[in-house]
Amino acid sequence: MELKFSKVERKGPITIVTLSRPEVYNALHTDAHFELQKVFDDFSADPAQWVAIVTGAGDKAFCAGNDLKWQAAGGKRGWDKGGFAGLTARFDCDKPIIAAVNGVAMGGGFEIALACDLIIASENATFALPEPRVGLAALAGGLHRLPRQIGLKRAMGMILTARHVGAKEGFELGFVNEVVPQGEALAGALRWAEMITKNSPMSIRASIQTIRKGLGVSLEQAIEEQREYPAVKAMVASQDYIEGPKAFSEKRPPKWVGK
Repeated sequence: MELKFSKVERKGPITIVTLSRPEVYNALHTDAHFELQKVFDDFSADPAQWVAIVTGAGDKAFCAGNDLKWQAAGGKRGWDKGGFAGLTARFDCDKPIIAAVNGVAMGGGFEIALACDLIIASENATFALPEPRVGLAALAGGLHRLPRQIGLKRAMGMILTARHVGAKEGFELGFVNEVVPQGEALAGALRWAEMITKNSPMSIRASIQTIRKGLGVSLEQAIEEQREYPAVKAMVASQDYIEGPKAFSEKRPPKWVGK
């Protein structure tokens, strides 16, 4: 598929997806959403790709959210089953996705980052859910994910005021994993991705799926049911499950195959 609104690069088992509409601060419209749906479908289905990073083109913006000018000019609005950017409603991918936030992350842009497993932010990154200022609401997951990730009162403080939060405060609030110098968001995200790829991808997927499923039920039920989760069963039946202890006993680095 020819990509018009994004770029994809692969570095070994790491897929880097760049939102590429810098002329509008990487704001997204319907065609971009459907393109990104396919991009992340391909990543999810590719056994050779273990971790994804999503970032924005240029040095000013990660993603300014919904392209309001497009919408105001009569452009149709909507996205595929994966949600905004093909990510915010994607609940069937257990591979880790990292947001490398290199500037503005507003509205849907912040919702993309919240849908990722980690957020690495440059010092100039800015986050907000400003939808109420234009008569909208953050319905691409922001109103649900932010309270779950930083607590109700802190989330209400951001959502009801629509205020902007810098990278340092985002780290203090708990939704940013690391703040890096301006221009180094992607490098920081790659460092995290490379650390992740030192681990068995089967174990990583089992861990992600167990966390997500477990958060939806009681602790007792989660512990009782976790061994029946598909990704946990796949891990136990995998070559990696044998390779890990064997490599440890032989005092050598494991050779993960992801199956």
